[in-house]
Amino acid sequence: MTSANSKFRLLRLATAATAITAAALLASCAARPDRVTTSSVPGSNDYRTAHPITLAEVQHNLDVPIGTGERRMTTPLRDLVRGFAQDYLALSKSTVSIAVPAGAANSGAANTVKAELRKVLIESGVKSNHIVLTSYSPAEASASAPIKLSFVAVTAITGDCGQWPSDLFGPSIRDNTNWENFGCATQQNLAAQIANPADLVGPRGMTPIDAQRRAEVISIYRQDGNEAAGF
Repeated sequence: MTSANSKFRLLRLATAATAITAAALLASCAARPDRVTTSSVPGSNDYRTAHPITLAEVQHNLDVPIGTGERRMTTPLRDLVRGFAQDYLALSKSTVSIAVPAGAANSGAANTVKAELRKVLIESGVKSNHIVLTSYSPAEASASAPIKLSFVAVTAITGDCGQWPSDLFGPSIRDNTNWENFGCATQQNLAAQIANPADLVGPRGMTPIDAQRRAEVISIYRQDGNEAAGF
């Protein structure tokens, strides 16, 4: 009996010690505020703060090269203008400017081709009343100059990358902080790839539900469930 009682007391002491140890561990975890932090880098040093993406009006340009003896647009030039028109339709509702060089060696050819270029824009979906014909004086009057297409659109932009004002293995290593150029390329890529810059400002509104489609999907789900159950 004495041996049995001793073993029972030892078992109780071991159980109590285990419970106390577990409680101490839980208390120590709950008392550590750094458990909610996902990084040791301070918030003020965050790459999104150092390289913010902003929305601004940016002029989008395309230079269409025209040879001196050209009288029609080539197929590659037509494809180039169509791609420009697609960018315009996706980004802007403003006007498209067609600027023809004045006084250049190829001014005659450019004035001949501009009507065809305008037609390609219209065929690609650009409204005719949104196209403006202008002219410009090239830097070198004796040389050939391109027809310049342009439009203005709100675009996501960031600052230039490649800024290295301090030694990479200096303060950033010693203080465990991001270096100045950290995250710049990621922000540049995100700004360049986003289709709708307004998505960076806030979420889009939800479209109304399709009641008919919802009823059809629920009906199929119930039918598959009955078949699986053997009904």
